[in-house]
Amino acid sequence: MTARIDVPALAPEAYRAMSGVERYLRECGVPHSTLELVKIRASQINGCAFCLDMHSRDAKKAGESDERLWSVAAWREAPYYTGAERAALALTEAATRLADRSDPVPDEVWAEAAEHYSEERLAALVMAIAQINAWNRIAVVSRKVPGTIS
Repeated sequence: MTARIDVPALAPEAYRAMSGVERYLRECGVPHSTLELVKIRASQINGCAFCLDMHSRDAKKAGESDERLWSVAAWREAPYYTGAERAALALTEAATRLADRSDPVPDEVWAEAAEHYSEERLAALVMAIAQINAWNRIAVVSRKVPGTIS
């Protein structure tokens, strides 16, 4: 696979703005491991090899276990995730698959997330999900090559 375009080089102001959201997310209070799981799951759904590669490596460097990384796609059946992580993953799936159902983010999914996260953390989680979906679209459209960083 060959990259089509270097978006960061050609749209540096937009890239800096998105990097600002990443800085916010690092300090938002949602556990780093949860944010990485969210990024991995959305990237799986969106078929973004670049983001899957990057966030799996980041999670592994941060101490994430192989079992949790391997089973994110089957998180409902895997015993490795906390209730809060499961709620974040369910919200991630719903928010990533907006066109798949008439009620894209059912009240039950939201209520479960609200049981585990404060309103501020929920807002941060919504931002994290939106952000990774945006990154996935940039990487897929531009054909960013997994294993390359820029």
